[in-house]
Amino acid sequence: MSIIQCFKLALKSIWSSKVRSLLTMLGIIIGVSAVIVIIGLGNGMELYMTDQFASMGTTTLNVTIMGRGSSRQASVDDIYQIASDNPTLIKAVTPTVSGQGGIKVGRDSYHGTSVTGVGEDYLAIKQYTLAQGRGIQYSDILGRQNVCLIGSYISQECFNDNPLGKTLRIAGSPYTIVGVLNEISDSTQYSSDDLVLLPYSSAARLFRVGTPSSYTFDAVDKDHVTAAKAAVEDALFEIFGDDDAYSVFAMSELLDAMTDMLNIMITILAAIAAISLVVGGIGIMNIMLVSVSERTREIGIRKSLGARKWDILSQFVIEAGTTSAIGGVLGIGFGYLLSSIATTMIEVMLQESLTVTPTADSIALAFGVSVAIGVAFGYLPARKAANLNPIDALHFS
Repeated sequence: MSIIQCFKLALKSIWSSKVRSLLTMLGIIIGVSAVIVIIGLGNGMELYMTDQFASMGTTTLNVTIMGRGSSRQASVDDIYQIASDNPTLIKAVTPTVSGQGGIKVGRDSYHGTSVTGVGEDYLAIKQYTLAQGRGIQYSDILGRQNVCLIGSYISQECFNDNPLGKTLRIAGSPYTIVGVLNEISDSTQYSSDDLVLLPYSSAARLFRVGTPSSYTFDAVDKDHVTAAKAAVEDALFEIFGDDDAYSVFAMSELLDAMTDMLNIMITILAAIAAISLVVGGIGIMNIMLVSVSERTREIGIRKSLGARKWDILSQFVIEAGTTSAIGGVLGIGFGYLLSSIATTMIEVMLQESLTVTPTADSIALAFGVSVAIGVAFGYLPARKAANLNPIDALHFS
């Protein structure tokens, strides 16, 4: 008997007992859909994290100078020289100076506003863009000018989107607004847009910190982050002679660590979900044993007419595989439906754009495992059918 004939017989048998077959497939359907949704959720979370880290800069290196146990100091010029000495690895660097000052506009005070001193390349490194005015310039830094950039929240809240040339006070000192940043975060979340940027030299004077101790380097691309980090660490070690005097941290390292943890968690959850595939396989084996019992006389007739063991074995194995394959196809469709529902629920409930995205690999894996389980669990009933004695089978009623 050909495989095509076996397949046709399998479809006929499944169709003749639709409800029983559907219940048999249920474990496979649930298992396949669960695996697809879980892996899709993992992919969506990975893309979401990548997008979030991209906004913070996956090519950036954050350097902190502690100077522990070292009498040597690294000036701003020393740090800029590191970038100049490695043009193929580093494209920009900026000092950052933060402090607690609070801002005052007219008679209104704002204590939650972030105030940071930065260099002229800060906007490019952070991928911020200007809505109005200009950015921090080298002349502002050199002359310690009392100028500033403000976030879109302050522009809307305090100046009705018309802030250029106006002043605000930080720790009692007046600063002229020369630029406004485009919105950074979601319109319902103002934390990232509630900020003021000053020339780092002005901020160092304002907060009385002396030489800046925090710097942000920007590697030329993601492929050169590791090499750029090594170059910065080597240069700082040459200055201090002590690797405890500084720390260099790459944002991409944090992203990689979080991605690895997420992949482990998703793999464990997918493995747990796959248990239902095994349960589905047991259901297939059970129903195939029942089918063999019901069709014992048919098997005896076929054997008496010359059917070989292989013919009987292949018939029942293909029937089991077909049952699990149909269950797998239904599970794929159900998985896509659940993925769409999950995406909508996440957007509505969490107000976050996270798309549950099943991949072709996860679908192929879930489907392939479902068919393999069907064939594996269908083999024992098929072997039992193939080994039936034709005389005993013909006498079965």
